[in-house]
Amino acid sequence: MRIIMEMRRNMPLLMGICFLSQMGGFMILPLFPLYIDKLGLSGWEMGLIFGMFYLGKVAGGVPASALYHRVGAKISLALMLLMLALCTAGFAMTTASLLLVGLRLMQGIASTGLTVIVRSIISDGGNKDNRGLYNGYISSSEGGGMILGPVISGWLALHVPLSVPFWLVACCCLVAMIAVTAMQNEATPMSSGSTPSPGLKNSETAILAPAEQAFQQKETAQDHASDNTQSGPSSSCAGSIPVPLTGYIMVHVLEMSAYAVFLTYFALYATQIMQWDAFSASLAFTVAGISTLAAAPFVGFLSDRLGDRLLLCMLGMLLIGVEVVVFLSTSAHLWVYIGMFIGGIGGACYMDSFFAHIGDHTPEANRSSVIGKIVSSAEIGSIASPLIAALLMETSSLNAVFVFNLILIAAAITVQAIMRSRYRMT
Repeated sequence: MRIIMEMRRNMPLLMGICFLSQMGGFMILPLFPLYIDKLGLSGWEMGLIFGMFYLGKVAGGVPASALYHRVGAKISLALMLLMLALCTAGFAMTTASLLLVGLRLMQGIASTGLTVIVRSIISDGGNKDNRGLYNGYISSSEGGGMILGPVISGWLALHVPLSVPFWLVACCCLVAMIAVTAMQNEATPMSSGSTPSPGLKNSETAILAPAEQAFQQKETAQDHASDNTQSGPSSSCAGSIPVPLTGYIMVHVLEMSAYAVFLTYFALYATQIMQWDAFSASLAFTVAGISTLAAAPFVGFLSDRLGDRLLLCMLGMLLIGVEVVVFLSTSAHLWVYIGMFIGGIGGACYMDSFFAHIGDHTPEANRSSVIGKIVSSAEIGSIASPLIAALLMETSSLNAVFVFNLILIAAAITVQAIMRSRYRMT
């Protein structure tokens, strides 16, 4: 027998966990620079503290996948959330720059680890007919946190000391940990040639009703058959990775690079070039969050039914490109918000289909490892691309920054088109 997370019962809890963690992250995002600035640290110290977060995100993926295999989904999820709680509480308690550097590094590791573990749970617990939908639910819950987090932190900053939101985020992480304890494992028979998941004990095996067990046996058999068919002969080799890992890493690096440039420079572009106020610029992010929240389950379902996940990934990147072209073409609030709405749908299309595709075409033993390598490698782009954009801004203009952004998007679409044409992994 093997133990997996029972997705249909656990999905509401998993969505709540992702909502709370994402809301906490976006509560911290606008306040953290202000909080660090109030501590009176030097510019070098501030830059080091900010940079440690991204270094942690690069370093966190592979260890998280190993932890997931060793101790299982529930314990690894709880450990990541505990790390986040300790980090955010630590920010509120210390003013020592060295401790802040260490806490920020841990926060980055836990942030990436949480992403890897959640997407691995869905890849292992779902199958080819529902992975897109399940990933859509997660993207939707994260979109809800993206909307609510800045609103809460902005209101709190007007009425309470800046340390209070950090304590609130720590409480959110602890609440999410409690939700993890309520999640259930499910026992399903191993298919031929499968090995038990490391770190999971027989005593954890749940006993299913006969009808439910029969359904799950059929579902599991279909999932393994799909994996074996698509993976080809190499899937039988221990430790093999029957997907073009370098290509997927390249695609996700380009996508995350484009996202990092947008996240870093859009507010600056809106205030300096489009002459918007800070509230209007913040509202644009809220609009993107709303469209992600609304669209993610639908596009995830479409990804499952269409079957051509790479095509939806390409469509998603194209819609993100439309978003950039719109605000480069006009400063009219309505049109830019429409562009942001389209871009939010594009982000959902990409994320839902990308991770579902990886789950479809990677053997169970390798899924979390592959996801960990992809997520960690992509964060390198999140570090490098804003630095390149800063150089372009200094030597040219803010417009050049978003032309660079469009080049990254076009490159991602091109790589995906080549992979889709060559491998036809649909």
